[in-house]
Amino acid sequence: MELREVVFTLSEAFGASGSESSAAMTACVMLRNWCPDARIESGNVIGTFGEKREGLPSLVLDAHIDQVGFIVTSITDEGFIKFDQLGGIDRRLVPAQPVIIHGKRDVPGVICSVPPHLSNGADVVKYEDTAIDTGLTRGELAETVSPGDPVTFDVKCRQLLGERITGAALDDRCGVASILYALELIKDRKPRYNVTVIFSGQEEVSERGAKIGAFQLDPDIAIAVDVSFAMAPGENDKKCGKLGKGPMIGISPSLSREITDGLIETAKLKEIPYQLEVMNGLTSTNADRYSVNRCGCKACTVSVPLRNMHTPVEVIDLEDVRLTAQLLADYITEGE
Repeated sequence: MELREVVFTLSEAFGASGSESSAAMTACVMLRNWCPDARIESGNVIGTFGEKREGLPSLVLDAHIDQVGFIVTSITDEGFIKFDQLGGIDRRLVPAQPVIIHGKRDVPGVICSVPPHLSNGADVVKYEDTAIDTGLTRGELAETVSPGDPVTFDVKCRQLLGERITGAALDDRCGVASILYALELIKDRKPRYNVTVIFSGQEEVSERGAKIGAFQLDPDIAIAVDVSFAMAPGENDKKCGKLGKGPMIGISPSLSREITDGLIETAKLKEIPYQLEVMNGLTSTNADRYSVNRCGCKACTVSVPLRNMHTPVEVIDLEDVRLTAQLLADYITEGE
């Protein structure tokens, strides 16, 4: 398994929240290498690892397949596309971005930007005050683009120095990749759990896919593999992890301390570098959905450090993805 290639392929697959089918199918095809029954149900990719064994607790590995983006709201008489956000996007970075409108066919465009000569440069643009320019007329657009069509940043993954890469949907396609790599690591080992994998939809709009998946699968344990904030200039080092220093294990009153401690113990036993992510309430990840499902579930988070979250230039270190996979694999097969 070439991890870099997998991350690049997943990151570049289109899958804005609510329109994840292309990215979901890409991930589903990959997942079938380890979970032959992998399929797409209600927008989620679900697959079973190995044969179910009686008496073992059930464990779900979850990573979300959707990405932040925009949604078309209307087309002006002049042929400009009005839009709004899908998920939390910093409005400061919106002007002048290249985008793709995913209509009946993909249409490239750019988000309009007021030249600095005509602006005082102090205002943050509002969505209602900007638009996408495609070069097409209203009539031409009407044949291809409709209100409700999703829009994503038009960007490809790029290699930086060392193991660093940048791209637009590494949140959370790198989490998907880490789960796939973990399955590769345990393919010849016996897990101490009955393992199910879910790549859930619509996480960026209130974890809707995980809510459906949690109710459907009703696991005993769930590990949400997501991303969290990596240290960058001007950030608070008490609230951020560091790139290249390993996965961030979640600690929170909404998470299971039993699972957190088990993950920490595994990391120490196997000498896997790790970091702690301490939260004082909900985690804003899919773990929140699993922890209150039906009669409850022992949920925890394992996160890949990521810079520039929800931007076209998210940055991760592939070593963190590998270490996350190793932690998951060793935790699932602990004792062998």
